[in-house]
Amino acid sequence: MYLTRSLGAVLVATLPLLVAAQQLTVSAAVSLTNVFNELAPKFEAGKPGVTLRFNFGPSGVLLQQVVQGAPVDVLASADQATVTRGIEQKLFDADTRRDFARNTVVLVVPAQGAADIKTLADLTSASVRRIAIGKPATMPAGRYAKEALDSARLWSTLEPKFVFADNVRQVLDYVARGEVDAGFVYRTDAALGAGKVKIVLTTEGHTPVSYPVVVVSESRNKALARDFISFLSTPPAQDALAKYGFGKP
Repeated sequence: MYLTRSLGAVLVATLPLLVAAQQLTVSAAVSLTNVFNELAPKFEAGKPGVTLRFNFGPSGVLLQQVVQGAPVDVLASADQATVTRGIEQKLFDADTRRDFARNTVVLVVPAQGAADIKTLADLTSASVRRIAIGKPATMPAGRYAKEALDSARLWSTLEPKFVFADNVRQVLDYVARGEVDAGFVYRTDAALGAGKVKIVLTTEGHTPVSYPVVVVSESRNKALARDFISFLSTPPAQDALAKYGFGKP
């Protein structure tokens, strides 16, 4: 009897801690990796017992994971189209959608021994043999680049030179290692490759690069998910985004 009462007392004493412990799963575009990892402790500090878990990937892939039933609470995309598709499929709570950052797409080349590239048209030069680009079907960065090249009427001409990557950091790595002559990445990623890559131009003729965030309809932590979305608009979060080169929404 004594042991039973003691065990019960322990369970009662620890129950509040067990109830308070929560995990919030956020699927986010790869380009947000560094800044979100930096922001996690700041968010958790204001939410005792809460742990943030991140799942980084191309926005289109993250959407497909939600379609397949992945246990995700929040999705932060590098484009509007992905979130719009999810809302149309009733995968996200439309009223929670918020824009929290902006970015730009740039063309980068290796820091050393790069071909002379000043315009998109220069990519047609014989000295440019390989161009890294994200897969347009799943990567917003790839779609933005395709829109820019379509606008310049260069996509078909350059297509034989493309080396398609699974995410924007892979594009950056290809360029940094000199495995390709040029690549399309976000300005924020190019900054992370400083010393290994250099920006030669900022692309134009594509949809503005803006980042929306939204609550997943099947989330079991909707109140906490909304809190995270609100947190992204606070000064500490916006300051961190600015530090990594993101613009205000």
